[in-house]
Amino acid sequence: MKKSSFVAMVLGTVSTVLFALGMCMVLIPEWNAWKPGIIWSCAGLFLSFITLFIWRKMEHKNPIHLSAKTVVAVIIGVIGALGFGTGMCFAMVWDRMAAGIVIGLIGILILLCLIPLTKGITD
Repeated sequence: MKKSSFVAMVLGTVSTVLFALGMCMVLIPEWNAWKPGIIWSCAGLFLSFITLFIWRKMEHKNPIHLSAKTVVAVIIGVIGALGFGTGMCFAMVWDRMAAGIVIGLIGILILLCLIPLTKGITD
């Protein structure tokens, strides 16, 4: 394993654990830790961005340049993930199985649109 991959794996794991712990603190009312949860979640997100920059630097890759295509792909990904998650909530939390399946499938279809957008369609 390359040193850059190991560093990215360790930092990515730490940032994910921080983010997950923060989300648990925010979303579990019994813990009564909303404000600290926000802080831990933001720390996890910040560390994940730092991990990305450190890994790219160790791999000698150019900095990330945002283009309109990248921004559109991120927006479509977020909308698809939110649709998929909303469908799951409808089905599992609110006992609206039919609506949840339809909304979840729409979210999956939106996420599938990312493949031709990012990779393109070739013969």
